[in-house]
Amino acid sequence: MSARLGIITQQGVSQIIRTEIKSPILKWFTIVLILSAIVVGNAAYEAGNISGGVLGLQTIVGNPNIEIAGFSLNVLSVVIGAIAFVLLYIGNYKLLEKVLIGLVTLMSLAFLITAIITKPDIIEIFKGIFVPKFSNDSILTVIGLIGTTVVPYNLFLHAALVKEKWHKVSDLKHARKDTVIAIVLGGSVSMCIIISAASIQSQDINSASDLAKGLEPLFGSFATYFLALGLFAAGITSAITAPLAAAYVASGCLGWHSNLKSKKFRGVWMFILLLGVLFSSLAIKPIDIIKFAQVANGILLPVIAGFLIWIMNKSSILGTYKNNIKQNIFGFIILGISILLSIATLNKVFQLNIF
Repeated sequence: MSARLGIITQQGVSQIIRTEIKSPILKWFTIVLILSAIVVGNAAYEAGNISGGVLGLQTIVGNPNIEIAGFSLNVLSVVIGAIAFVLLYIGNYKLLEKVLIGLVTLMSLAFLITAIITKPDIIEIFKGIFVPKFSNDSILTVIGLIGTTVVPYNLFLHAALVKEKWHKVSDLKHARKDTVIAIVLGGSVSMCIIISAASIQSQDINSASDLAKGLEPLFGSFATYFLALGLFAAGITSAITAPLAAAYVASGCLGWHSNLKSKKFRGVWMFILLLGVLFSSLAIKPIDIIKFAQVANGILLPVIAGFLIWIMNKSSILGTYKNNIKQNIFGFIILGISILLSIATLNKVFQLNIF
C-alpha cells in the first residue's frame, strides 16, 4: 500500500496526512502524534540499531571505551554512527540503495549460514511455521518481533523512497516485485536468527554477544563470526534507515522540501543519529534498549497502519488505484491483529487486566 501510494501520488504518507485532514485542531494533533512517535521514537530505535551493530563488533574486537569528562563513550558506537553519517551526508539515493542492498545481502548470507551450521530439525521448523506456540510470558517478545520486522516508520520511508526511484503507474509492477523480495528476505532472516538461537542449550543469554559465544562450543568459531557479521550488517543498515525515515516524516509533516541535501532534512537525521550514538553509549544493557524500541514500535504499528488504510481508500488521492475489497479485507485483518497484540502488550506492561 505504501509503495502504491508513493508511486501514484509522488508524495509521502505524512505529506498526504497534512493536506487531507481539514480540521486544524485534528491536523495538528495528528502531526504532533506522528512527529512524537516517529521522530522522537526513532531516537530510541536508533540507539537499538547502533547497539545491535556494536554487539556484532564486540564479539570480535572486544569493548573499547574512551572517557571524556567523566562520561564513558563506546568507540564502536561512534564508528557505526560515523559510517551512517558519511553515507547519509553524501545524499546520493543510488549510492544509499547500493550500500543497503550490499549490507542486506551480507546480513542474509551471514544469518543463513549460521542457521545451516546449527543443523536444525527441518520437521520442527515447519511445525513452528504453521502451528506457532508461545506462553503468555512471551507476548512482549512476540510484539517486539513484529515491531522490528514491520517497523512503523518503514510505512513512511517506503512511500517516500519509491517516488525517488519510480515515477510512472507502469512502475507499480516493479515496486510489487521489489516488495515481495524484501518481505520474503526479511522473514527468512528473522527465521534464521530464531533457528540459530534455538540451537543454544544454555539459558544464560543476556545479549547478542552471549548468543554468538553460545554457538562457539557447539559449532566452532565460524558460527560466532558469521553471527557477529550478520549483527553488524543488520545494525548499520537500520542505523541508516531510521534517521532517514525520521527526516522524511518531519519534512512531510512540516511542509519542508524532502531533498536529501537540504539543511532542514539533514538537521533532522543528524539529530536522530547523534541521540542514537549517545543513548547507545550509556550504561544500559543494549538488549534492553533494543527490546524497548521494538515493543514501542509494535504498539505504534496499528496507529500508523490505520492512517495508511484510511488514505488508501480515498478516491480524491488515488483515483482508480485506491484499495479494492480484497486489499481492504487483508488490510483490516492485519490492523485487527496488530491492535489485539498492542492491547495485550499494554495489558502485560501496565497490568491493566483487560483480559
